[in-house]
Amino acid sequence: MIRILLLLSCLLSLNVWAVDPFEDFHEYGQLSDEEIHKIHQGELLYGDTEFGFIVSRGNTNSTSLKFKGNLYQDLEKWRNQFKIDSLYKRDRNETTGNDEVSANRIFLSAQGNYKVGVKNASFFMYGDYEEDEFSGLDFKSTLAAGYGNRLYQGVKNQVDFDIGPGLYRSVAEHDVELEEDEDKTKTGYLLRLALQWERTVSTRTRFNQDVSIEQSLSGLNSRLKSETSLISQVMGSVSLKFAYLYRYNSKPEDDKLKFDSELSATLVYSF
Repeated sequence: MIRILLLLSCLLSLNVWAVDPFEDFHEYGQLSDEEIHKIHQGELLYGDTEFGFIVSRGNTNSTSLKFKGNLYQDLEKWRNQFKIDSLYKRDRNETTGNDEVSANRIFLSAQGNYKVGVKNASFFMYGDYEEDEFSGLDFKSTLAAGYGNRLYQGVKNQVDFDIGPGLYRSVAEHDVELEEDEDKTKTGYLLRLALQWERTVSTRTRFNQDVSIEQSLSGLNSRLKSETSLISQVMGSVSLKFAYLYRYNSKPEDDKLKFDSELSATLVYSF
């Protein structure tokens, strides 16, 4: 009787796996960003969320968990994007034996692109806000506006860019010691340049390279942020993402390093 049940289980399993589990695969692997936007055009919100494991090296050396979200709206005249990127770490202090918070950061951004009627051309407005407990700042934010378009379009590659002037503002923490004539609040002008390169690797895998540069025009700190990622569809609406994030600050607060980097493997859920 047991042998018969085992045989029936094997036959049922073969029947199930005879259907391609990737038949209804996720847009990440099959479609480009532009095609995804066309499919969801007019919807209130669509996008993806990430949750995963990260190894960080830089100002902190730790292992932690991370949450990230990308939400979009593609309307008749506007294409809007909203981002959230949060990181929280707790490490054990070898001296005291207690668990301590080693990183606590949240980043929010919003960008609206107004379509000007020419294919892929738009005027954009961008804003971000970041709180990082270990940066020496209470918060920092950026506002920018300018022009965006497609720099290159190929069979498997497309490169988009945004460029324009903006404002930068940061507020130092209350307990940070400053020079006698130094203000806790710093405001200055900047030039923002963002590049997005997308390459189709296969029917289920995509390579992305996102770079944003904020060059200060007022003698304040300039910043660079680069994310290199490989996204592969796993099943249904779930994909696996491997990413390397590099952040550079030309004038960090206190005794911080000028760079931070993160190596991550996350699961991506699309909706």
